Amino acid sequence: MDRKQLMEEIEDILHTYCNHCLLKATFRKEKGKAYAHKFCIKQCTVGEQIRKCGEQLLKIN
Repeated sequence: MDRKQLMEEIEDILHTYCNHCLLKATFRKEKGKAYAHKFCIKQCTVGEQIRKCGEQLLKIN
């Protein structure tokens, strides 16, 4: 994949799964923004997909 395709894939993932995520909203409300962000990056399977796309972007550059 090229850079543009990877960025489109990330945007699609964010739009499909993250924009209205109930877990993210609940964690932000109950435990704060930092905790919710950390959860999304470290434990969420969607975050794992985004992280893999990011790693591929780094290889391109």
